[in-house]
Amino acid sequence: MIYLQHNMPIYEIHMNSHSLILFLSLADNLHFGKTSREHHVSPSALSRSIKQLEDELGTQLFLRDNRSVRLTREGQQFREYATEVISGWQTMRQSFKQDQLILQGELSLYCSVTASYSFLYDILSSFRQEYPRIEMKLHTGDAAKAVERIQEGLEDIAIGARPDSLPTGVAFQPIARSALRFIGPQSPQLLTEEQVKHPSAASWRDVPMILSEEGLARTRTDRWLKNHSIKPRIYAQVSGNEAIVSMVSLGFGIGVVPQIVLDNSPLSARIRTYDIQPPLTAYDIGLFALEKHLKEPLINAFWNRQH
Repeated sequence: MIYLQHNMPIYEIHMNSHSLILFLSLADNLHFGKTSREHHVSPSALSRSIKQLEDELGTQLFLRDNRSVRLTREGQQFREYATEVISGWQTMRQSFKQDQLILQGELSLYCSVTASYSFLYDILSSFRQEYPRIEMKLHTGDAAKAVERIQEGLEDIAIGARPDSLPTGVAFQPIARSALRFIGPQSPQLLTEEQVKHPSAASWRDVPMILSEEGLARTRTDRWLKNHSIKPRIYAQVSGNEAIVSMVSLGFGIGVVPQIVLDNSPLSARIRTYDIQPPLTAYDIGLFALEKHLKEPLINAFWNRQH
């Protein structure tokens, strides 16, 4: 309900912002057909809306005939009023919207060093601009522990590879996909062309391997080895893909790491990749959070910002 006094008697008007917007559009266009098309309403619905305004004001706002539409003197006065109301309404709505966005607090995020190079700048720079009062507390470590740290409640958000089976209660949002690569040192050459093209138990028996202690890369490597009946000669089991690249670059053995790790490694020039067939299954990299926490304002803001 709006009480109007704008060089006119006081009127009690039952209207909404939509009817005022339609009126202002018609006042600009002076054409019922064009106005109805712009606002996706039928000409009859537009006419009813204008007629209702005129009835409530008790005065005619437009003069119309078969050829033209024009504002009456009262219509011109009401146009000034409607413009002020809509402007104020839009300003108020924007103010409320901004107030809702002023979230503050702390979010903990866990990822590997590689993920921090690959994803965090783009993710956090845009998030920081929109939510400057939310402080990010970053922890880095083995990507294989991403889901575990979420389940244990140690982190609000984690970045890691999606496991073959997502644990109950854990939400996942993909942000990238990466191939898994067999890698070796540039020198010495640890695999022959025959070993690459035709991997077998006999030919790989003496190949030293440097593997992850756990995680999706280890699971898929073990599956590949089993499918080829290869019992690996494990030189070392390490935590973190970056450590695998370091040891491989020194010539200690063959490793398996995501392509994204190689793309960001300062040691990539010392590494060769092997096009071993069939290739290991690529994996999805993304965000993890507990489903029950997604409605919390800070986590929800971060989670939905990535869509």
